[in-house]
Amino acid sequence: MTTAVTAPAPVRPAPAGRHGGLANAVADTMTMIDRSVRLTWRNPDTLIMSAVLPLLMMALFVYVFGGAITTGTEYVDYVVPGIVLLCTGYGASSTAMSVAADMTSGMIDRLRSLPIRSSAVLVGHVTASVVRNVAATTLVVLAAVAMGFRPDADPLDWLLFAGLVLLYVLALSWIAAAFGVVAKSVESASVVGFVMLFVPYLSSAFVPTHTMPAFLRPLSEHQPITPVIETVRGLLTGTPVERGWVALAWTLGLLVAGYAAAAWLYRRRAGR
Repeated sequence: MTTAVTAPAPVRPAPAGRHGGLANAVADTMTMIDRSVRLTWRNPDTLIMSAVLPLLMMALFVYVFGGAITTGTEYVDYVVPGIVLLCTGYGASSTAMSVAADMTSGMIDRLRSLPIRSSAVLVGHVTASVVRNVAATTLVVLAAVAMGFRPDADPLDWLLFAGLVLLYVLALSWIAAAFGVVAKSVESASVVGFVMLFVPYLSSAFVPTHTMPAFLRPLSEHQPITPVIETVRGLLTGTPVERGWVALAWTLGLLVAGYAAAAWLYRRRAGR
């Protein structure tokens, strides 16, 4: 009498992007963050422009237009918060081009064959955006001090300022990532930079909203950037912060919407 021996079933590898475990998720994310940060340092043009352009804008408004604009305070103290958010917005917009480059160059197709979580790709790009913006914002604030900006913030105010700006950068970076996923080319993704550079002009960044025409005033007062700018201005200059919760609500809302849109669009386009 013979005994049949059944060969063990072959072990199948986990599908790409679906292997479990917190350690694997963290490892995937850190790998993509490291890749995106390295790409940032290898492409200094983006980092330089994200800082140089706001510096040029600040010098233009402070030294050329500042003497003709009345805000009830030193114009440099009024305009710096707007320039800071202009800097972060323009810097975050480069995320769209980075994501679009991956989506159109075949990088995503190569990643599809690897056991890596799909969310790690976008998280890497967004984290690199935060790193770029921290460096650029620090440079802008230091340059503003050299131009005569005198902040009147205590340590708690600086901490709140840093927290709000980081949330704002995260929100805009995820929104830019969503546009980068659906962009057909890197060139078309660059349109996001123009939009994020233009929108602050329709806020209280450079002039008080009550000086604007009546038809433009409602848009300027109730768009998301205005309460964020006013909150940053209040924290840095020691003036009352009247719409801090509004700024926080707008920022968190944009962050959730941007993340959800980017993740959903990426899964649809990348098939992961």
